[in-house]
Formats: sequence, C-alpha cells, structure tokens
Amino acid sequence: MVDGKHPDRAAIQVGQLERLRTLVEKWVPSNRFYTRKFQAAGLIFEVASLADFSARFPFTTKQELVADQSAHPPYGTNLTFPLERYTRFHQTSGTTGTPLRWLDTPENWEWMVESWMNIFTAAEVGAHDKIYFAFSFGPFIGFWLAFDAGQKIGALCIPGGGLSSEARLKAIIENQPSVLCCTPTYALRLAEVAARENFPLEKSFVRKIVVAGEPGGSIPAIRDRLETLWPGAKVFDHHGMTETGPVTYECPAQPGVLHVLESAYFAEIVNPQTGTAVLPGEKGELVLTTLGRIGSPVFRYRTGDLVQAGEGARCVCGRNDLALRGGILGRVDDMFTVRGVNVHPSAVEDVLRRFQEIAEFQATVKVESSLAELSLAIEADAAFADSKDLARRIEKDLQMTFNLRIPVSIVAPGTLPRFEMKAKRWVRA
Repeated sequence: MVDGKHPDRAAIQVGQLERLRTLVEKWVPSNRFYTRKFQAAGLIFEVASLADFSARFPFTTKQELVADQSAHPPYGTNLTFPLERYTRFHQTSGTTGTPLRWLDTPENWEWMVESWMNIFTAAEVGAHDKIYFAFSFGPFIGFWLAFDAGQKIGALCIPGGGLSSEARLKAIIENQPSVLCCTPTYALRLAEVAARENFPLEKSFVRKIVVAGEPGGSIPAIRDRLETLWPGAKVFDHHGMTETGPVTYECPAQPGVLHVLESAYFAEIVNPQTGTAVLPGEKGELVLTTLGRIGSPVFRYRTGDLVQAGEGARCVCGRNDLALRGGILGRVDDMFTVRGVNVHPSAVEDVLRRFQEIAEFQATVKVESSLAELSLAIEADAAFADSKDLARRIEKDLQMTFNLRIPVSIVAPGTLPRFEMKAKRWVRA
C-alpha cells in the first residue's frame, strides 16, 4: 500500500523476489509464449535473486508480442489459462505501431484495480469525492480501471463518455465533481472551450485533476498552465500501459516525481542501446516485470519510456518505492537530432506551454539526406488578438533552450486539430 507505514528497500525486494519466483516457477510452464521464449534462451525456471533475474532472463519487446499475435491471431500465446478464463479485452492505442490486444482474468483485473486504488489514495481521493471521467469508454484500459477503482474506494463516479466538450463542461458545473480524470491535453482543451463558451471554471468544484496518457502531467509549464486555467485545482500525475497496468503515482511531497508501485512491479532502468543497467541518476529506458498479472504477464518488458531515477533510496515523503525524477521524460524512439542537438518532444512542449497566448501547436520533423529539421506551427488563443511578435518570442526562447534556430509560424484560429486522448502533435514529413 502507498499509505500507512512504508516498507524499506529490503522488505520491498524480498516481496518482489517471492512473487517473481512464484510467477516463474508456478505459472510460466502454463504460458506458451514465455515457456517457448525461456526454453529458447536455455533457462532453468528458477530465480536465485533479483540480480540473477536481471542477468539471465531476456527482455520482452512490443515487436515480439505483435509478431506473436500476428502468428497466432487474434490474441497470441501470452495466455497462462484457457481462453474461457478471460473476461476483459483491451487494446493499445497504436500510436507507436500495430495495436496489441490484451486479455485479463477477473483475478488480473482485481490486481490492477487495487493498484489504481493506491493511486487514488496517494492523490488523497476518497469516498467523500465525486470523480468525473472525461473520456470515451473505448478499448483503452486506463480509465476503465480508474472507474472501477473509484467505485471501490466509495467515490461517486460520473462517466463522461459520448459527450461533446460543451456537454462535459455542463456536467462538471452541474454535478460539482471534486476530481477530474483525463489526459493533460484534454484538460487544456476543456479550459479552452470553457473560455469560448463562457463556462465559469472559477466556480468549478474541481480540486484535483488526475492525468495520464502523456508526459505532460509532470512537465512544469503544463502543470502551471492547468492549475491557472482550473482555479483551485492541483494536478496529480501517474502513468501506466495496457501491457502492464497502472505503474506509477505522483509523489505527494514532490510534484513532477513519480513513484513506481514496487509491490506490483519489478522495475529496472537500462541503457536503451546496450540494455545494461544505468548508473544511479542517469537517464534510461524503464523495464517492467508484472508481479501479479498472472494470466497475461510481461517479463523485463521494454516500455520505451525514458526515465531518470532519483538519488538515494528514501524519498522526502517517507516512501522507499523507486522515484522517477521529472516523471516520464519522453519516449526513447521519440528523440531526434537536429543539427547535432538531441531534442525530446516533452522539452519543446515545456517551452511552448510557458506562453499563455498559445492555444495549440503542431511540430513537423522533416528528414532529408539523413538530416532532421524541425519547424513549428502555432495557433494563438483568440483572447490574445495582438500576436504579431509571438513567433519571434517563441523562436528566441527555443534558441536559448536548445541553442537551435527553430522556425515558428502563426496559423489562423481553429486551424490545428484538438485531441481527447493522446495528442498527436508531432508529424514526420
């Protein structure tokens, strides 16, 4: 649990090893995908220690899982039980390749719901709250879990699926929820529509905006922008994946720092190129092993999320769960090099969100002769009529941040697309 007395590192690791051994020795032989994978690696299904597990067991990649589902449609062979044991279907967004289908047993689902309840506890959301879920209930796993967890903690859960942004704002004003769940992008969009339609967000009862799906919840400029647009509300970040379930929760004492739910996951941070563990404080790729999702587990799954571990075991909040400074810093495969400078989309967005005049933006990365060039299209908020020098000021800040000249153009209001779920602002030409 993330409340009450916090276990120390030794206790966390003892629990992880016990659950990992049970998973590998008891359940893997029933799972065709991992039995085949581990036998091909010449592994004995025993785990001497966490270090032994990291040293001997191979990574799992999304490409492997996609290939398995292609070869064994529709669900692949990463199923520990007969198909009739599974009651839940979900699917990845497909924003970084072919979507993955994922099945869960009732036991799997309860394990993930419990993790989400821990997230709500860390956010100080409880039975006294009303939670508004501003998203469509499609095959995306995250908010189904959040909705079930909200009910389990005793909160009044209000679904907002199938509604326009205007209708959702009306529901927020009329039902007076204290918590809003959505992506950072959509929280910005709701505020934009509220300004346009004269919805009084200053009269909203929302005190907490629980966000996920994008790195934005841990980006300081986006947090500040959201907390300005939603007066009286605080942003609370977390993240998860369809393949793993809910993974992190925001540190109650340090905004922008995410703690891994280490009772549910064994986490590693590795060099994306070499696959070896990074040194303390270095950036690397987050690798996860699910310790309780027995029906469809992942072992040493390369998430593609770029993170940086905090220094020291014990956090100022008293917790000993792995702390990720700055949250999810971006995607390993999102980084590109412009004239010798490494650029992450989240770093660009952090600069842009400091400008109150910006309603939306789109970035275009054009590659010619193996050289990448970046340009930005900016849509100004209608409230800021005089934006003559906006492009110049943005270019100046980008130059100071990246030591690069990045061309910026201003486009007409309403030109750029808006997003409810994961935003797709970066275009490769």
